[in-house]
Amino acid sequence: MISGAVRDELISRYREPHRRYHTMAHIEDCLAQVRASTDFTDEQRDLMDAAIWFHDAIYDPTRNDNEAESARLAIERLSAERAAPAFIAEVDRLIRLTAGHSVAEDDAIGARLVSIDLSILGAEPERYDAYARAIREEYAHVPEPAWRAGRAAVMQRFLDSPRLFPDPDFAARLDAPARANIRREITALAG
Repeated sequence: MISGAVRDELISRYREPHRRYHTMAHIEDCLAQVRASTDFTDEQRDLMDAAIWFHDAIYDPTRNDNEAESARLAIERLSAERAAPAFIAEVDRLIRLTAGHSVAEDDAIGARLVSIDLSILGAEPERYDAYARAIREEYAHVPEPAWRAGRAAVMQRFLDSPRLFPDPDFAARLDAPARANIRREITALAG
């Protein structure tokens, strides 16, 4: 669905020098999780692939509209590729879900996308710690005390959430390790 030229543009964006976590490695990991999902129709797989390719295409840690801008870019590029309007609208919707990671109960594809995007939270501790360090590097412009307080508040909101992963399979596999990782990071931030 995405042409080689658009894919090359996106790869270039994911290689921007200020990125440490929101890179091609994140996109490749997410795409691998889509490939591992055997319950998708071809159309759902195409939607997920497009949403993943575009969901962090615009990433500036000093702004709070990255998902909206990434969705806008997806609309522009997919429209130019003559994708069906319904497909474009669904990719737009899916990308916007990654801003707040909140999904309606009956939104299975949205739940899967959000869960894939958040799956790093349930990674083995060494991988999670590398993710946390990479996020800190992306926010190097934030002074350390403000970083510690802000990051701890964000992670506490995740911890307070009754469901970290809206997809039931991801929740069953990753909720406990994610909560352990988050608690460990909050403790480290307070130290």
